[in-house]
Amino acid sequence: MKPDRTANAERTTRETSIRAEVTVDGSGRTEIRTGVGFLDHLLESLARHARLDLTVEARGDLQVDDHHTAEDCALTLGEALDRALGERRGIARFGWAYAPLDESLARAVVDLSGRAYADVSLGLRRESIGGLSCENVPHVLRSLATAARLTLHVEVIKGANDHHRAEAAFKAVALALRQAVQITPFDDVPSTKGTLGKPRE
Repeated sequence: MKPDRTANAERTTRETSIRAEVTVDGSGRTEIRTGVGFLDHLLESLARHARLDLTVEARGDLQVDDHHTAEDCALTLGEALDRALGERRGIARFGWAYAPLDESLARAVVDLSGRAYADVSLGLRRESIGGLSCENVPHVLRSLATAARLTLHVEVIKGANDHHRAEAAFKAVALALRQAVQITPFDDVPSTKGTLGKPRE
């Protein structure tokens, strides 16, 4: 019997109030409102190509800048994903993918290891895209990896347009994540340790 891999998470601080709900075995349906246009676009792309059903509702101190909202959306989404994966029994665990967007090409490798690590190299040059600071694009991926307790390597191999570079990176991550979360015929935890870390309550 297939597990119900759905979970939600909330994060409330003096800077932001975020709620995220994720269904791992979804169809790519999204309802995302962060107040930052390009962040919405990147999260929608992530969910669509990973086939996650994703809801993100955010209120943040955008009068300051976009940093707190971007970071806390990624942390809340990562926490929800971690909860939805549970003890990670029977999953493929690893995923890797290339994704092009016109002249841009990105590569991503995911390990649902229970260990948070991210090496992200996007080579963005613009100051911002659609209200999202370019320095926050890789920060979103790093924050997601931290909260989801996964290892992530992603790099943009080539590309001239920063919008294309960023979106290709998120699409590559989505495709790699879609592989990694797949249920296999095996009912064990895919680790020689026998555990991928204690799941969140």
